[in-house]
Amino acid sequence: LQAPEGESQPMTEVDLFISTQRIKVLNADTQETMMDHPLRTISYIADIGNIVVLMARRRMPRSNSQDNVEASHPSQDGKRQYKMICHVFESEDAQLIAQSIGQAFSVAYQEFLRANGINPEDLSQKEYSDLLNTQDMYNDDLIHFSKSENCKDVYIEKQKGEILGVVIVESGWGSILPTVIIANMMHGGPAEKSGKLNIGDQIMSINGTSLVGLPLSTCQSIIKGLKNQARVKLNIVRCPPVTTVLIRRPDLRYQLGFSVQNGIICSLMRGGIAERGGVRVGHRIIEINGQSVVATPHEKIVHILSNAVGEIHMKTMPAAMYRLLTAQEQPVYI
Repeated sequence: LQAPEGESQPMTEVDLFISTQRIKVLNADTQETMMDHPLRTISYIADIGNIVVLMARRRMPRSNSQDNVEASHPSQDGKRQYKMICHVFESEDAQLIAQSIGQAFSVAYQEFLRANGINPEDLSQKEYSDLLNTQDMYNDDLIHFSKSENCKDVYIEKQKGEILGVVIVESGWGSILPTVIIANMMHGGPAEKSGKLNIGDQIMSINGTSLVGLPLSTCQSIIKGLKNQARVKLNIVRCPPVTTVLIRRPDLRYQLGFSVQNGIICSLMRGGIAERGGVRVGHRIIEINGQSVVATPHEKIVHILSNAVGEIHMKTMPAAMYRLLTAQEQPVYI
């Protein structure tokens, strides 16, 4: 991460403490704790040359007004309960640090298996690799995106100065083509009146500008910048608003490879059986094996998933879209 031009690069020498419980960042001089993350909140680790990138989920402090909302609507997901913190470390031992964190996850998982009466020795890494190699990537996207009839150019006519009248959300990390999804349309707005767009459609490009891989805020700015256009061209892939996921888990010894908080998928293990099954970070689980989990408490969802074996069928949708559709959040049209 670069500081703005002309400013010095902020660098602090730190010691990294890694255990099966947590990761601590200590100031090398004072040994003061700068950051302290429980291991389960780590969502992403990567080593790139001499750089280690670490992303962690941090629970947002709630104001009193939010507490009241939570108390009166206990089933609400709550707005912005978490924020992501990104740490960037520079070290000659970058690869070793990333591997050590990976090993901490591995040991923590073995402890979890033992706590559930399963001997981790029964499950070798080779077995897990062999299992992955026998599994096809189950992903609606692969088939869906390859069909030309699902991908089309759409032209929306509107008045100059008029907004398009859509709400967009992220498709979620883990999707084949990360882009934005239409989550809502303004009643009587140009997008809805055209009859050419549906909730769930993924926008590949707009007026020739690709949105694939761009942050949500950038995509929103691009759409807002078209306010004075009388005709807007969108390249879309027609997708249902609900994503179908299929995880194949032969028995409980195989970890699913994702974590859930209040029904929302918050981290995903790259290369695991969940990623192969189409699981996406930032999606809310709507259904597990035909059973709705919309009003199900967090502990019960974890229990269902922890004990599920064989083919696990799930239905998910972007959490932001779910909040809009259940009127927990007011739409902001662009």
